[in-house]
Parts: sequence; structure tokens; C-alpha cells
Amino acid sequence: MKTLLIIGYVWPEPKSSAAGGRMLELIQLFATDLWHIVFASAAAQSEHRADLSCLGVMEQPIMLNDSSFNDFIAGLKPDAVLFDRFFTEEQFAWRVGQACPNALRILDTEDLHSLRHVRQQLLKQAQQQTAHETDRQSANPVLASRSELYELMTVNDMAQREIAAIYRCDITLIISQYEVSLLTGYFSIPKTLLHYCPLLSIKAPEPSALPGFADRQHFISIGNFRHEPNWDAVLYLKHAIWPLIRAQSPQAELHIYGAYPPPKATHLHQPGQGFCVKGWADDALQVMQNARVCLAPLRFGAGIKGKLIDAMRSGTPNVTTGIGAEAMHGGLPWSGLIEHNACAFADAAVQLYSHEASWRQSQQHGFNILSQYFAQEDYAKLLIMRVLQLRENLAQERRQNFVGALLRHHFHKSTRYMSLWIEAKNANKPDS
Repeated sequence: MKTLLIIGYVWPEPKSSAAGGRMLELIQLFATDLWHIVFASAAAQSEHRADLSCLGVMEQPIMLNDSSFNDFIAGLKPDAVLFDRFFTEEQFAWRVGQACPNALRILDTEDLHSLRHVRQQLLKQAQQQTAHETDRQSANPVLASRSELYELMTVNDMAQREIAAIYRCDITLIISQYEVSLLTGYFSIPKTLLHYCPLLSIKAPEPSALPGFADRQHFISIGNFRHEPNWDAVLYLKHAIWPLIRAQSPQAELHIYGAYPPPKATHLHQPGQGFCVKGWADDALQVMQNARVCLAPLRFGAGIKGKLIDAMRSGTPNVTTGIGAEAMHGGLPWSGLIEHNACAFADAAVQLYSHEASWRQSQQHGFNILSQYFAQEDYAKLLIMRVLQLRENLAQERRQNFVGALLRHHFHKSTRYMSLWIEAKNANKPDS
């Protein structure tokens, strides 16, 4: 049996984030293809993490900057190693290369972190031009073009690190067609190093099984509070958008769900203003399908948005921004409305909430996106076929990626010595 080692940045939490759901999908896909899977992570084990042992997955805590990992992987001898985000590749890939040089290296970006980071910096720059908090939180979403983003990313440390990690791996899973286009068209990364792989289990629901327009109430916003674009969207709603919606609909309520709400989020809870911070939702699809309209005013971000996939699966039309809808519909009519300033966003939300015909049309557009865009290919089968092809021709594929070999040689030497220095320093610390 083939063995896959997954090195997780965190332990997967499918009920907390789209990233956790995606990781669980990948685990289930490789298990179905009869891989023995070991999931290792240096992160603390959280209360909401999935019980991977129920899926037959071996769970292995590991340590950063510690040679015990070398002994562990040398004994495991995996046929493939999947790095969960480029941070784990930086930390562990040189150790993988030492112990198992012929193991296939897979990088799962989740979303392009450097793209999200640059957009966040652009938003902060716009906010710095304002003097008051309300004005800061009324700044419009980032609308920079690919060429503008490329210019900023080329001098950005995170982009350099992330793209270097892509070159050092044999294949990188990209969740967004926008990001594929950016990486191949502007950074000239060979298409053979990238594999488009959106969420794998997206299916259009049976409309008759969902509550109708009259059976739903309230607006909803949902997203893990630890994910910075989600927290920023809550602030945008609170200071700029929700007051405009309440001015038109005084009885309206917005229910905000998400894992790990910090005190600064729960302090925004104002039921008298219809602004209700609910926190953790045990079943995101259930609360989504009971709402009439989903609000996702994302001002920066990357990848595809799990909350908007859930909205479509729940038959819940949405109002979002260009960032939210990016790489989400392939030119098909959107499952709601897309707006780029607070006034237009609020007007769109009220219009969609109040007009059943528009609501039903938007709902159908969401079903069409799921069936015609996200389910147009069997992405699970395509990924397994690509992994098989790489394993059979790994030496040849690596010869064609000289830049990757060059980066592995130089980067891994420097990373190796830094890691060994940290390990030695930790070993010499006096007992406290």
C-alpha cells in the first residue's frame, strides 16, 4: 500500500473553516485510492479538530526544529508528502529531502497567501489616509488589477517565499483559476508544476428540500474569526454597511456566525440594532439555509470562498464583492449581487431580501454555478491521475524543473543550518 504523509499547518477543523473542509476532502480522496495516510502537525490539538483516527488515519504530533522528525520520517518511508501551505514546506521539506529524496512532494496552497497579503496591505494603505475609525472601516474593497498585484508581489517577501516553495515541489494544488492565471501569465511558472483543484464535493442541492423565500428570515454572515478577511468583513458590516441596511429595514437582523470569536467581536453584539454576533455554528449549512440572504463584504482575500459555496448549496442568495466572487462563477450569472461600496452593497442587500422574484432567480444562478462550473470536471479523478503520472515519471519531471532543483539546493542548505542552530540552542537551555 502507498503511504502519504500530510504535514499540517494546523489539525483540520472542517466545521470551522473551508480550509479544514478541503483538507478532509483530500484525506478522503487519497484514502479512497487506497493510500495509507499519516497526518502530522506541530500545532496544538484544538477542541474542534476532526477525529482523523475514525477515518483510519494515523495522527502524529511532531516538533519544529527537532531531529526527531528525521527519525520519524525515515521509519515511515512515505511515497508522497503533502505540505499544508508553504510554511510547512519551508520548515520540513529539507528534512524530507534528506530522509526520503524520492518521495513525491505536493504543496497545497489552500489559497495564494501572498496574493491575500498584498491585497491586505493595499487596504491598509487606503485606511491610513483617514482620520476616524468609521471612515477607516468604510474604505472600499481592493480592486487592483493582475498587473498591479504582480508589481507589488515581485518585491514582497511572502510572495518570493511562496513562489519559491511552488518551484521546490513536484506539484502544487491551486484552488482558484484566477491564481493559476496570475502564476502562469505573470510569474511564468510552468503549467506542469500547477494543478487546478477546487473543492471536490460540490453538488447542486435538490431545491424542493430547502426552505423557500417565505420560510426564511434574517441576513447571515459566517466565517472563522481567525481568518483576517472574515474579521475585516465584520468590521465593514458593523461600521459602514449595516447602519445603511437598518435605515431602510428597521426590523432587519444580521446573524454573524464563526469559530473562535474574540472578545473584540463579541463586544460588537448589539441585538437592539439587529447586529447579533452568534459565534460558533455546529452546522453551517443548517444556519445558512434558514437565512434569507448571505452578506460577504470581503475587502481583500484570495482563493475561493467556502462561505459562498455553502450559501449556494443552501439555496441562499448572497451579496458580495469582486474579491468574494473571484474565481467562483466562470462568467455565469452570479448567485446574487456584486457591489464595491457600502451604499450600493446595502441597497443590493435590501433589494434581494425584499423581492422574491430576484431572490429566486439568484438562487437558481447559484445552483447553475455549482453544476456547470464547479462540477464540470471530475477534479478528484484528475488529481489522482496526475499524482500517478508524476510518480511514474518523477525523475524526468524533476529534470525539467531546474529552477526547483536550484532553489532546493541553496534554500535547504540555509534552512537546514538555521534549524540545526535553533535545535542546538534549545538543547542547551537550562532547565526552568
